[in-house]
Amino acid sequence: MSGAVSASLSARARADTILGIQRTTGTAQARLMRAETWLRYALPALLVVFMLTLLGVAVLQMRGRHDQAMRVATREVEAFARLAALSLANEAAATETRLERLLPVHLLPAGCEILVMGPSGRIRAAYPHPAPADTFAGYLAEGEPIAILGESAGAMTVNLQAGGQAVVAARRLADGSGEVAVIQRFEPITADWWRMFGHHAVSLSAIALVLAGMATAYILQTQRAQAADEVCELVKQRLDTALGRGRCGLWDWDIARGTIFWSDSMYALLGYTPEQDLLSFGDVNALLHVEDGDLYSLARHLAASHATVDHEFRIRNASGEWIWLRTRAEIVEDATDGSRHLVGIAMDVTEQRRLAEFTATADMRLRDAVEAISEAFVLWDAGNRLVLCNSKFRDLHALSSEDAVPGRRYDEIMGQGALPPVRRGIPGPERGTSRTFEVELTDGRWLQVSERRTKDGGYVSVGTDITSLKRHQEQLVASERELIGTVKDLKRSRRTLETQTQQLADLAERHLDQKARAEIANQAKSEFLANMSHELRTPLNAIMGFAELMESEVYGALGSPRYADYCRDIQQSGTYLLSVIDDILHMSRIEAKRVKLVRRSIDLDTALASAVTLVAKEAATKSVSIDIELAGTLSVLADERALQQILLNIIQNAVKFTPEGGRVALRGRSCNGFAHLFIGDTGIGIPKAAISKLGRPFEQVETNLTRSYKGSGLGLAIARSTAELHGGSLRIRSEEGVGTLVLVRLPMPTPDRLAEVGREAERDAVTAIGELAGATRAKVDTVTALERSL
Repeated sequence: MSGAVSASLSARARADTILGIQRTTGTAQARLMRAETWLRYALPALLVVFMLTLLGVAVLQMRGRHDQAMRVATREVEAFARLAALSLANEAAATETRLERLLPVHLLPAGCEILVMGPSGRIRAAYPHPAPADTFAGYLAEGEPIAILGESAGAMTVNLQAGGQAVVAARRLADGSGEVAVIQRFEPITADWWRMFGHHAVSLSAIALVLAGMATAYILQTQRAQAADEVCELVKQRLDTALGRGRCGLWDWDIARGTIFWSDSMYALLGYTPEQDLLSFGDVNALLHVEDGDLYSLARHLAASHATVDHEFRIRNASGEWIWLRTRAEIVEDATDGSRHLVGIAMDVTEQRRLAEFTATADMRLRDAVEAISEAFVLWDAGNRLVLCNSKFRDLHALSSEDAVPGRRYDEIMGQGALPPVRRGIPGPERGTSRTFEVELTDGRWLQVSERRTKDGGYVSVGTDITSLKRHQEQLVASERELIGTVKDLKRSRRTLETQTQQLADLAERHLDQKARAEIANQAKSEFLANMSHELRTPLNAIMGFAELMESEVYGALGSPRYADYCRDIQQSGTYLLSVIDDILHMSRIEAKRVKLVRRSIDLDTALASAVTLVAKEAATKSVSIDIELAGTLSVLADERALQQILLNIIQNAVKFTPEGGRVALRGRSCNGFAHLFIGDTGIGIPKAAISKLGRPFEQVETNLTRSYKGSGLGLAIARSTAELHGGSLRIRSEEGVGTLVLVRLPMPTPDRLAEVGREAERDAVTAIGELAGATRAKVDTVTALERSL
């Protein structure tokens, strides 16, 4: 995880905990948390709606109760009116007292009145108290229709003359002698309704107060919870910021459940992504270094006691590197469930560890460096306490290692030691906070003491043994005298050297002259050998031809048989001499650098077989076996004729110097782009002193064992020179009486070498074409000149 992890991502990934404290989780809780903002406003609104609904229901109920009371009163008034009309039909002249006897007045509702009117409308009797007016119309308010319509109007609500309203029902007496009217005032009817209305009002008010209190408490609680969440998030953010800036991480290890909480700063410290709330015990333990302990042992230790933790260990970060953490934690018991938590912080101390290691290494190196110097060194701090000294200082003052302990005061240390006895002192220059002086000890040693104040108020002292320097100075004084005399001698010798230099210059000039003459003589020798060899070949060929004719007796018999033997000897000697002349000519061309190689890829197996075929007859004569062993198919980049000459010369020598019944072995190997051919024999061997001579022109090994072998000594020289022309080499190893081993090293055909051979062939072709063109132009010029002359 990079250091810049968004806060929103961390909040979504770790919403179930707040700094390790587990929140209530579940589907319903999650839904409630998502609907919390909506419920914060919806619930008070629901309470208001509920209160209004309850009020509406109460209003409708009270209105229904009022209407029902009025309907009941109306029915009762009509019933009493009908009953009174029937009861008073024959009692037209009834009095008030008789109304009480004739009617069941005890059934009359409260506030109900009965009026009995005559035909003229005058009131004859009334119950329960006399009528306030003489007529029925005068009892009612003016304009009431029931006073006119009477029974036909039915029961209806009217206004009374004395004030108020009442339900009135009128009925005509059965005998037609008048009417009876039953009047029910509203006050008794609505008294119960108003009493019920008061009860309902009180109940609704109490319910409204309770709901208002609940809504207010809910709103205050939600605001408080929101403020608490904001404060919690702010505290968490500030704590994470502080931990992150301080490169610290918060730990909360639930020991019983085996889960560990890491703060965002802990994830950022290690570079991991905070994708889950709690980490398992095993996941964290797998990140710890095996050498620094594990969480299992720590858990067992904590289970035994309520202990604190102050431990440093290594842990692997996201990039696979080990970083050092220092954890300080304490056991805390959860009050809710009694579980124990290890709560603390982990600080990144990698830099401190590196700095401590660097400081320890630097201190060790400083002490080693101080101990390694040849001077007596001591360092005191501002309080005259020892900081550092070496063994030279302790030896100078006769102090032991226990006496010179860092931190002890100067007087304590020097009281244990002794000052060296001084014969005399020579003061030196003083420069502010530093001084230098020299002292001679009684044992003849000289010390140069340099003291200097340090920036922290201490001082450092270095005592250098300058005995050899002092003695050297004395020697210099004596040498100076001798030098003055030597200078005088040198001046005399200078003139002699100038004379000798002139003589050496003359000798060098003569040497160059002699060298040039030697080179000219060597060139003349090579040309002479070439010319002489050429001159010898012509008569030698004639001698060999005539000897062959005489041996074959073409022109007649020679007489004695010895002449035939003489002719064979002449032919063999001529053949040998011709081979010597060919070797001399070839060596002369090599030395004159007139040998031109035509290199191509040649199968080494085929070349060896061809060379062995040429010496097979001689090897068979001496019963010498020739073995060939090549490691795979080997090819060399060489001139075919030159390669054949190299192999033939070496194999001929091996067969020639191998006694009868011996063996010659040919082995081939490839190594680093070169073919190594080993030619070994079981011959007479070569002395070690004579090996260095082999390979030089006309050099032969002259021992008693080899004087019987003839040869020019050019075979190995030609083979070595020809191998070197190819870019190879030839080496010889031999032991007398055991045999000889010759190593021929030749290049193998590689793409680069073949390309180089191709370029050389192109250059040679261009050169040949140029020479041919030049020769052609010369001939054309000659022909042209002849034509002109003719």
